[in-house]
Amino acid sequence: MTQDTRIGIDLGGTKIEGIVLSRDGAELARQRVATPREDYPGTVVAVRDLVAALEADTTGNATVGVGIPGTVSPATGRIKNANSTWLIGEALDRDLETALGRPVRLANDANCFAVSEAVDGAAAGAGLVFGVILGTGVGGGIAIGGRARTGPNAIAGEWGHNPLPWPRDDERPGPACYCGLGGCIETFLSGPGLARDHGGVERAEDIAPDDPAIDRYLDRLARALAHVINLLDPDAIVLGGGLSNIARLYGEVPERWQSWTFSDRVDTPLLKNRHGDSSGVRGAAWLWT
Repeated sequence: MTQDTRIGIDLGGTKIEGIVLSRDGAELARQRVATPREDYPGTVVAVRDLVAALEADTTGNATVGVGIPGTVSPATGRIKNANSTWLIGEALDRDLETALGRPVRLANDANCFAVSEAVDGAAAGAGLVFGVILGTGVGGGIAIGGRARTGPNAIAGEWGHNPLPWPRDDERPGPACYCGLGGCIETFLSGPGLARDHGGVERAEDIAPDDPAIDRYLDRLARALAHVINLLDPDAIVLGGGLSNIARLYGEVPERWQSWTFSDRVDTPLLKNRHGDSSGVRGAAWLWT
């Protein structure tokens, strides 16, 4: 296998998934293993062994990109902002490079999602793509020319931890967030946030499409994405995560965000992801382009 073949690793809190992509994006192999929770050395070993297994299924060495639920701090070179807390404070990129004997590229999992959808997904060829993950949490990632934009503080795209814009009286001060603040976009637009707003279900997926809670969700998402349009004016916005399956989002949110954007009209397309749950791992592979 040549260096044109890429391995992507999606390092999640419960599973580690790996994929091998050819130069043209064809999937050559895929495997998944359980994440050794609360065990940092075990996590490094699990990634090493998964890469070895993927290469055994194909033919030789490949580049390796890893998507993580956090980011590498430019100040310390160690992981920060990870909800897989046993990674925090560790030099994961350097430890993986030692374990694998080759350079490794790490990126936030939302950035990997944005890269995947910008390279060969729903927004293929778009210049600036904002990728949104609406799931247990709320994440955002920016891809420019098919490459992740990280920023000097490694927090580009951290949209979920801004306050919900233009809050209504009954939305103030907003729920407390694990980040230590309150009223964050994530507390309203995550799956648990939607379920809490409904007040009668444990899972957001159980809410009927015509429920008033969904209408409030559409309005909040429109306001939150209007901020993104005002700041970035992206060529496309792509939605991922479990809540991206709400069909009403794609027609109604663009109608609603017109009222909140600083423009006479808004032509930004709101797109559903093409690669589904595979976008993160594919984006990790595409970190080497």
